[in-house]
Amino acid sequence: MSPPTDVKEVVESEIKEWHFHIYFHQRNADEHQAALELRDAVLRLRRDGAFVAVPLFRVNTDPIGPHPVGSYEIWCPSESFVTVYSYLCLNRGNLSVLIHPLTREERKDHEIRHAWLGPSFPLDLSTLPVKSDDVPLQYPSLKLGYSSTAPKLSLEERKRLGSSVEQILRGEKEAAKAPSD
Repeated sequence: MSPPTDVKEVVESEIKEWHFHIYFHQRNADEHQAALELRDAVLRLRRDGAFVAVPLFRVNTDPIGPHPVGSYEIWCPSESFVTVYSYLCLNRGNLSVLIHPLTREERKDHEIRHAWLGPSFPLDLSTLPVKSDDVPLQYPSLKLGYSSTAPKLSLEERKRLGSSVEQILRGEKEAAKAPSD
């Protein structure tokens, strides 16, 4: 099956919210401390306006759900994803980070739509539902992610933007050209 290329379909299926799960071996005091320090740094940076990221109030010191070791979750809307991802790439130390989207298909999100920073851990996917009726909204009061009220580009505006990018890239010899269909 070929990937979709219909602009409307692609835009409407865009993932708007993400989880970053910071993993630590629960009996390793140094890893646990490093995880807590990273969490505090994320909270300070959120407070100071670097990005929007919401660590869950609890830190799991034992396996929970699909997560086989100590962990905590950080919710992140798409509006802050790049900044949070960049920060964790550069500052996770030796900790592993599971990154997955939030969609109606939790099991697929954890099984085939995920990525890792650092070594991966095997997940217990049996604890996750295959499909939910609703998109798993978190923190709708922030009006970000799936709850965003910001104006969106129309399909026509997107086409104009795409055409402009193609015009600019014509002069870049290393940039691949889009098919002419």
